[in-house]
Amino acid sequence: MLYRKLAIIILLSVIALLSACSGASTSEKIYDHLEEAVTLEEAFEKQQDDIVKLEKKEQELYSQIIDLSMDEFDKIKSISQEAISVIEKRKEKIKLEKESIDASKEEFKKIEGLIEDLEEKKAKDRATKMYDVMMDRFDAYDKLNDAYTESLKLEKELYKMLQEEDLKQETLTEHIKKINDSYKKVLEANENFNTFTEKYNQLKKEFYESANIEVNYEKEKKEK
Repeated sequence: MLYRKLAIIILLSVIALLSACSGASTSEKIYDHLEEAVTLEEAFEKQQDDIVKLEKKEQELYSQIIDLSMDEFDKIKSISQEAISVIEKRKEKIKLEKESIDASKEEFKKIEGLIEDLEEKKAKDRATKMYDVMMDRFDAYDKLNDAYTESLKLEKELYKMLQEEDLKQETLTEHIKKINDSYKKVLEANENFNTFTEKYNQLKKEFYESANIEVNYEKEKKEK
């Protein structure tokens, strides 16, 4: 029951080497919003390790359950309750993750009006493409979040079912199939989100180059 088998690719963070001037240019204002959006996603990044640990914990609990016989039904119930508790913790982490992404989106959208004020055509073209890809990325995250939330719901239902002493094998098998199908959707959505993140990071680099903003690249890492 692991979600983040694929890498979650984090937004590229940079430090600009801006020349001193009396007022910020349009490209510098865009830079400020872009990097603030990265900062606002730090909470998203911080959730990754905790989510993976919780997923692994739940997988361990599930493995314990399937190794038990019905003669140990009380133990099955106890472990199932513990697994539900782990799922609730995952839901809290996902909630924090989404709040971070939503805040980043609101900050990022502030560049839309500034793009039109860019005088250099190449910089404007790059900024427009960058904006469109990032908005696609946010849409992709929403789909990923929806898919993952649905998988959590199905997992919770599974552990409730496992506490039923008269549970039929057919019912259990059908529900596990639903969970497996939900995992496929999560992995597909995760891959799509990562693809847009990679594209955005590249376009942001190209925009900074075309806008003559010199930058030092602090990080470009992947969370497993």
